[in-house]
Amino acid sequence: MKKLFALAVLAVSMIMAGCGEKTSSQSFQNVDITGAAFAKDFALTDHTGKPRTMADFRGKVVVMFFGFTQCPDVCPTTMAEMAGVMKALGPRADQVQVLFVTVDPERDTQPLLAQYVPTFDPRFIGLYGTPAQTAAVAKEFKIFYAKVPGTDAVNYSVDHTAASYIFDKHGKVRLMVPHAKGQAAIVHDIEQLL
Repeated sequence: MKKLFALAVLAVSMIMAGCGEKTSSQSFQNVDITGAAFAKDFALTDHTGKPRTMADFRGKVVVMFFGFTQCPDVCPTTMAEMAGVMKALGPRADQVQVLFVTVDPERDTQPLLAQYVPTFDPRFIGLYGTPAQTAAVAKEFKIFYAKVPGTDAVNYSVDHTAASYIFDKHGKVRLMVPHAKGQAAIVHDIEQLL
């Protein structure tokens, strides 16, 4: 009986040891979170009014950033950086989809997202949902966001996680990009996934 138990423990240990191994020779410059048990899917509406999920972007590398249109610094600089990434990728940029998910569903309406997001690159897509949908997606993607009171009920800010996620062509989360990591590192990693 002890011998059978020892063999079972050994077999489980060998199986578990294989779970953490990398199966590719990719070398990333951002935080490799391949195999993470979160950031699997979403159900939101794009800035044209079309319902979207991660499955809509299979076959493309996806970069997803959470922000809001009235953000004074992090959001526009991240979006401008991603526009630079797309330029640096040249024709390969057509194999990449940038998604901007609003964490301010009260103010970031479909028309506002349709005006704001494509300003950075016409291929970029803005996503929004109800407050409940936004909370569910933020929870799934481990994104923090919270209103910061302003001068009145309309003039407020939103504190939020300033990182982006990169998904491979199969819709699997692979990387977390810290804010201000740099365009070159993002281009390098996207090229690895392409």
